[in-house]
Amino acid sequence: MKLTVVGGGSTYTPELVSGIADRHAAFEIEEIALVDPDLDRLEVVGGFARRLLDQAGHPAKLSLTADLEAGADGAAAVLLQLRVGGQRARASDETVPLECGCLGQETTGAGGLAKALRTVPVVLDVAERVRRIAGEKTWIVDFTNPVGIVTRALLDAGHRAVGLCNVAITFQRWVAGQLGVAPDRVALEHVGLNHLTWVRAVRVDGVDVLPRLLTDHADRLAEHVGLPAAVMRRLGAVPSYYLKYYYRHDAIVTEQRSRPSRAETVAGIENSLLELYRDPGLVAKPALLEQRGGAYYSEAAVQLVASILTGRGDVQVVNTRNGSTLPFLPADAVVEVPARITAAGPAPLPVAPLPPMISGLVAHVTAYESLALEAALHGGRDRVFDALMAHPLIGQIDQAETLADRLVSVNRDLLPWAAA
Repeated sequence: MKLTVVGGGSTYTPELVSGIADRHAAFEIEEIALVDPDLDRLEVVGGFARRLLDQAGHPAKLSLTADLEAGADGAAAVLLQLRVGGQRARASDETVPLECGCLGQETTGAGGLAKALRTVPVVLDVAERVRRIAGEKTWIVDFTNPVGIVTRALLDAGHRAVGLCNVAITFQRWVAGQLGVAPDRVALEHVGLNHLTWVRAVRVDGVDVLPRLLTDHADRLAEHVGLPAAVMRRLGAVPSYYLKYYYRHDAIVTEQRSRPSRAETVAGIENSLLELYRDPGLVAKPALLEQRGGAYYSEAAVQLVASILTGRGDVQVVNTRNGSTLPFLPADAVVEVPARITAAGPAPLPVAPLPPMISGLVAHVTAYESLALEAALHGGRDRVFDALMAHPLIGQIDQAETLADRLVSVNRDLLPWAAA
């Protein structure tokens, strides 16, 4: 079985390879193909990845290429982890909105829209080329942000695709650590959209312990998600840490203006990681990799690929079609919910009705995501403006006008319709 990673030169890649090496009994991988246009970077990351496989005694062949067709040929699954425009584009995603008084974040708000505009056309081109060379049955697992919008674009284009985020598995592991239980005993009722989710139940061996978490572990829980425990008790749910950008928007903007951007921090971490990866004596993941983000990324990715290729039928949190899962949303929306993973794809499990405080925000952001996808697919400054007006963190004419012009301008070289 062959697994292809598009964006294989990412500093995340050793996490994935390490996960495969540590869990090779889950399913048999004979080849891992890393695809990236930056061959110098790919050689550095790939060299370290080879050492990780060798250290673990994993027999998989590791191939490195800038040729997507060569990398995807024969692949059973293709994992997408792209960053169109690199860290330079991320920096503009975080700083341009902040200059306009809005949240500066690469996946949420105006920054997330800019990322979608750049990313969706590239991902669709990659996916179509993969389909031509590897066939209709190849699964595409998207880890590329904004995951919900990108996954919907892939599904709308007829690809066998599923979106993946590490928020759910990170919280599951945190809960397991707090309670001193094995992670596989913890199941979450995790509901919403990508980067807009709430945990409404935490079941340990089938028993909901969320009320106990909201009392006995309230302070640590508040610190973990960046929101007051009293708000969580009022909701009867634990919002993901991305909800602080909605519930504390103005305070977060003030904080962001007082410190360096996350993009600056990540760029420094990436440079340091690449230097570490160049050391031929390095045969284990460096501690610095934990600061890069994407905690438990490898576990989530390996679990999902193993289950979908073997039809294991276990339950995982993924991004997939809504269908009737959240009845107040269109059936073709993409939601992030627990689903049974079969060879035919994810089958979302039923969820309890959401209260208005949650369902209203989910519906609002879903409307924005539809308009964001339209802008990414068809271009046009006015479509960008429409998406900004629909976003609950913007929604003001003056800010949307300014941001539409700024986002198109700073991304012009990466938007074919804007450069024309």
